[in-house]
Amino acid sequence: MPGNESAASIEEARVEIDERTALLPNRCDDPDRDGSGGGSGSGRLKTQNPEAAEEENALVRKLDGRIVPLACLLYLCAYLDRSNLGNARLQGLPEDVLGGDPTGELFDWVYASFFITYIALQVPCTVFSKYYDPRLWISLSAILWGTCSTLMSTAQSFSGLLVARLALGVFEAAFGPAVVLYVSFWYTKAEYATRVAYWFGFAAVAGAFSGLIAYGIEHLPNAPVSNWRILFFIEGIPTVVLGFACFWLLPGRPDEPAGRFLTHGERKLAMERMDRGTSGDRGKTVNRKHVVAAFTDWRVYTAGVIYFGLNAALASTSAFLPTIIETMGHQEAQAQLMTVPPYACAGAVLILGSAASDRWQTRGALVTGACVLGGVGYILLLNSLNNTVRYLATFCITSGTYTSIGLVIAWFTHNLGSESKRAAGVPLFGAIGQCGAVLGSHLYPLTEGPYYVRGFTTTGALLFVAAACAFILSTSFRTENKRRNEMYGIPDPDARVDTSELADKAPEFRYIP
Repeated sequence: MPGNESAASIEEARVEIDERTALLPNRCDDPDRDGSGGGSGSGRLKTQNPEAAEEENALVRKLDGRIVPLACLLYLCAYLDRSNLGNARLQGLPEDVLGGDPTGELFDWVYASFFITYIALQVPCTVFSKYYDPRLWISLSAILWGTCSTLMSTAQSFSGLLVARLALGVFEAAFGPAVVLYVSFWYTKAEYATRVAYWFGFAAVAGAFSGLIAYGIEHLPNAPVSNWRILFFIEGIPTVVLGFACFWLLPGRPDEPAGRFLTHGERKLAMERMDRGTSGDRGKTVNRKHVVAAFTDWRVYTAGVIYFGLNAALASTSAFLPTIIETMGHQEAQAQLMTVPPYACAGAVLILGSAASDRWQTRGALVTGACVLGGVGYILLLNSLNNTVRYLATFCITSGTYTSIGLVIAWFTHNLGSESKRAAGVPLFGAIGQCGAVLGSHLYPLTEGPYYVRGFTTTGALLFVAAACAFILSTSFRTENKRRNEMYGIPDPDARVDTSELADKAPEFRYIP
């Protein structure tokens, strides 16, 4: 039967990889490195000859040409569909659907409703996704959330808009953490942060792109319906089309046949790469012990505190940046356009910071610095009446927030050790963090404009708390790495580590600090 042949092929590849891995050295030969940091990890095996290195480079280029663009476009659509309410607010949505909403409270609840289902379903959806082909899971999620976003253009009441946003949260919960897990199947720890930066950087691109789309719609002559309805339709339909395209174009897992996308040799190499400094699962399975371990790991909850502060800043920026810029004396259309440069700057800083993080194999110090940068932006907004300074402060906020979030996602995806612990731990700290998004959506009522002292103070303070937590976590990881090195010796950072029983607690496993 075809299924038996496929299973036999996977097992044959696994045995060959295990035999090759057994020949690798178990200890690092560099006596000068104490190993408490993450190492310089190039992501390529140190024992590779030039021909093997070129083979692997070709595989990475192939993955970058298929997986990264599709993942980035999906996240662009996801972020446009969840955050376009901020633009719609300036295009007459409150007047058409919310009865004018003079206090801004109804808008706050519509915006926050997305996070109710998004928070509640992240962990079960991501763990459950391990039992299915990620290609099918991700594609179907995109089709369904794109449909919900498009249907928002037909809303006639507060309740209709609320239901559409709740449904949007369901299907984006199935997508976000699952795609983070999916990308980790294909990239080593020395490559991963940069790819996450490309992926999450499209949230910044979405912020800029959304402003451009909104600006263009504002200038449509004789539009047959309200501008905000056109906005939802234009940003929802491409998601559905992309979802169907991903069904045909995305590969599944490395340990499953990839159709014509990968050759047999490339698939074996991809499976070997899954075991660099850790070990990947084989097939659609969940280790329940590791799921429980994620719920009892204090570091996951500390990451949740970091993510809480970052998402409070992210959500408030996404929903209210056009409004905040408008209070600086700009007209609605100009305010939409002026949201573009801060987001563009954030995307550039995110990619540069993540590339440096991969090169140096450290995350905590960069997360700490980026959180402080965002906090400084809020201090400037609180203490300056100069509109130029206030506008520059938005660059600090977007750059600090986006860079920190991208790095935190990459940081914990590797540091949780096993696929099953990642499948539970990443959405768990993500769900905690998204509670910050609910808070952020309530911090800027129109009645507190134009200076929003309470909102700026709260969000700035949360970013400084996040910086302190990132410093604590980084110190904790370095200390634990040093302790294991003293007890067990310094391992080769590229050697396979058996995490099937202990996940990140395995003696040979080392954290990225």
